[in-house]
Amino acid sequence: MNSDRNVERSFEYAVVDVFAERALEGNPLAVFTDARGLSTDEMQALARETNLAETTFVLPEDDPASEVEHGVRVRIFTVAEELPFAGHPTLGTAAWLYWHHPALRGAESITLRENAGPITVRFEPATAARSVFGTMQQQDPVFGARHAPEEIARVLGMPLADLDATKPIETVSTGVPFCIVPLCSMEALGRLAIPQAAAQAYLARSDAKFFFCMARDPNGAAGGSGADFHNRMQFYHGEDPATGAASGCAIAYLVRHGFVESGRPIVFAQGVEMGRPSRIYVRATLTDEKIHDVFVGGSTTKVASGQFFLP
Repeated sequence: MNSDRNVERSFEYAVVDVFAERALEGNPLAVFTDARGLSTDEMQALARETNLAETTFVLPEDDPASEVEHGVRVRIFTVAEELPFAGHPTLGTAAWLYWHHPALRGAESITLRENAGPITVRFEPATAARSVFGTMQQQDPVFGARHAPEEIARVLGMPLADLDATKPIETVSTGVPFCIVPLCSMEALGRLAIPQAAAQAYLARSDAKFFFCMARDPNGAAGGSGADFHNRMQFYHGEDPATGAASGCAIAYLVRHGFVESGRPIVFAQGVEMGRPSRIYVRATLTDEKIHDVFVGGSTTKVASGQFFLP
């Protein structure tokens, strides 16, 4: 007779591409659509198994109607740790709920209850069967430490001249703290190769969790790439094709320091060097020296679904 330990459990999951203009671009996300019964350790192990930048776990309530009012509980994991908030997992998970949740299917807005607090995603009416455009309002930013350019250049393994001397290097958080590093040119950004041992050692003693490097595209908005800035985020799992949380931090930083006008929508490009081009739409507002209404948006596309089997 089989013991309970030999009973196989199955967990459905989907893969979506986030900040993607079409399938197989942007940042892929695995969404476990009903993670009830999984322990924290099992969620972490499954995130390692998917081997994507992030994996999310939806924890539905017994009464789907209550999630319309209170939001849907979601947990977010990288291959190494649980995160309180992350941008592309928020958009991608909300998009899956937009397509499939019994009480939220086709909703104009969906709220996720994440470890950092509630985040609401608003959707434009879907114009294609497998894609939808959503915009999240992130938390108001918290501005942290300024970082010494000479030390940052050393830690990132680049010449000091690659940094944009006209802009500060600063930690900003809308849920996860990023060290925003402005570079002087697209060419410098293209050469980025952060030595992770040095980077992780520096970050461990700073107020930031990741580095986010960016460079203005002098021709992009005028008809080249169509993006105002190109960005890169290299971390312990390699390189991220699109980083929604950091994008909120970056637009808050740009508006605070007067590099982008308050309320003006602009476009970030990311993932180009990886062959995973991403398009991220951002804006933020400055009122009485306070940044608020930080919005980050993009398209999510369905690409796969399946099951995981666990004992």
